[in-house]
Amino acid sequence: MSQISASLTAILDLEPLERNLFRGRSPKSTWPRVFGGQVIAQSLYAACKTVEVRQPHSLHAYFLLPGDPEIPIIYEVDRLRDGRSFTTRRVLAIQKGEAIFAMSASFQVEEPGLEHQMPMPKVPMPEELPDREEMAKSVLPHMPDAVQAYYQRKRPIEIRPVELERYRTGGKMEPKFNVWIRAMEALPDEPAFHQSVLAYASDLMLLDSSLIAHGTTVFDQKIQGASLDHALWFHRPFRADDWLLYSQDSPSTSGARGFSRGLVFDRQGRLVASVAQEGLIRPRPDLG
Repeated sequence: MSQISASLTAILDLEPLERNLFRGRSPKSTWPRVFGGQVIAQSLYAACKTVEVRQPHSLHAYFLLPGDPEIPIIYEVDRLRDGRSFTTRRVLAIQKGEAIFAMSASFQVEEPGLEHQMPMPKVPMPEELPDREEMAKSVLPHMPDAVQAYYQRKRPIEIRPVELERYRTGGKMEPKFNVWIRAMEALPDEPAFHQSVLAYASDLMLLDSSLIAHGTTVFDQKIQGASLDHALWFHRPFRADDWLLYSQDSPSTSGARGFSRGLVFDRQGRLVASVAQEGLIRPRPDLG
């Protein structure tokens, strides 16, 4: 297993401390704070470890304080309810005695029911888009330095944006952004692992979609950006080590906050998950 893939495995390798207590660690990074998707993924996986048979169908979370990547994170799971059909868990992520993140997750027994879904957008398939090597050679050299650094950074998730040209052309555009994502290497068959990996990936670029309509990006130093809350719904089984289309849009920005949504489809066009997030997109007056 490569070093990049191993870091993803290590992220979800939670150490059990007590019956409802787990310890997670951050991969070595130059980032000054813990990546939000990591805390979502670890919290969800901690909750899954306290539930048998049932799979999560939703989570709702708030980011409370920036996490310190240099010290472990303690995950405290509260077993709120174990019903006949649904199970509810609450998770607090704790550092230095303070909660940095709070999440509620709901689990359901598998059962049949009515089905419908929104269709997948008509976009190029991932094989039709530049891979990491092609992007580094022919696409990224024409992009701003911050965009180059972001897409060249080693991470356990491969990203192939459909509308990557928006970073180069600039200007105000329709707030939509489609991105193909997948884990870099094969993952274990455990469904909870794949759901946790998608939870990790769901926070990678969703905030950025709220800035498209304003002709800027999260890479703009004049913008102070941070995830405030995050919600994720799982609709159908999927594998996070196969390509998933993350189709994002932003219906509204106001009050220095941006609201963004995402629909996640597998390559067969099945809607497997939905995401919603509100984030801080505060203009920095001192840099205006």
